[in-house]
Amino acid sequence: MNRAVAPPAIPVPFANYSHGIEAPPGARLLVTSGQLGSEPGGAVPEGAEAQARLCFRQIEAILAAAGMGREDVLRLNAFVTDRAHMAGYMAARDEWLNGLSPPPASTLVIVAGFTRPEFVVEVEATAAKAG
Repeated sequence: MNRAVAPPAIPVPFANYSHGIEAPPGARLLVTSGQLGSEPGGAVPEGAEAQARLCFRQIEAILAAAGMGREDVLRLNAFVTDRAHMAGYMAARDEWLNGLSPPPASTLVIVAGFTRPEFVVEVEATAAKAG
């Protein structure tokens, strides 16, 4: 099981994330590529929250294919194209993380754009599982 690392000498997290997560000894590591919010047929929904939900659905499928689940995620890296998209992304992230303790480490960065202008969110994950 992943272990949260929370030194008392630093401020508490601003949102639903951990400052540090330690993987169990001997864990298998999985790193995903950044996932964009598109349907299998290529349709891209409008809005950061809808796109982020698709990103997390795809990450969950990758985790499952590796015999892992949400609870094995150590870190999420997310990228949005505008501050206006932060709330939608965070709503989808918090929904996906609901019930997980400890939550993974997390970084959110504002970027200039992605490969196509309709994309407003990209999410990647790092996971580890004992055995």
